[in-house]
Amino acid sequence: MRNTKRTPAGDALTDLILDLFRLNSRMLAAGDRLVAELGLTSARWQILGAIVTAERPQPVAWLARDLGANRQNVQRIVNDLHEEGLVAFETNPHHRRAQLVVLTDKGRAAFDAAMRLQGPWISSLSDGLLVKDIKTVHHVITALRRKLEGTDESEEQS
Repeated sequence: MRNTKRTPAGDALTDLILDLFRLNSRMLAAGDRLVAELGLTSARWQILGAIVTAERPQPVAWLARDLGANRQNVQRIVNDLHEEGLVAFETNPHHRRAQLVVLTDKGRAAFDAAMRLQGPWISSLSDGLLVKDIKTVHHVITALRRKLEGTDESEEQS
């Protein structure tokens, strides 16, 4: 039964969010299968990607912030990646205790291998979808994320 206090847009957004939860679970499982042979999981791959895309080495707390994830969870995964030689820690000149996380050559090779698998997989997954529809969904998700983060979208577009 629908809550009568919601607007039609609120009802539509509720349906979208429920589908996003389901999609997230399926995307994580599919990602896990895709990179399993590389010794990665979706979570490890995601953190390697955050390290690769960062402009400079970052501490775990910044990686977690950029991912919208819990710092303790990111720390646990980074520690696992460190034990496997995929990342290393460097001294942070701005904060003694918050070491910087950097990719090792082994980590770069694992990330690159995952991305080689991702290309054909994502192209197959996007088959039959219109680019304009994908961009519309991306716009809506970005707007919702910014609202939840308290970011004014008009300020960022200036």
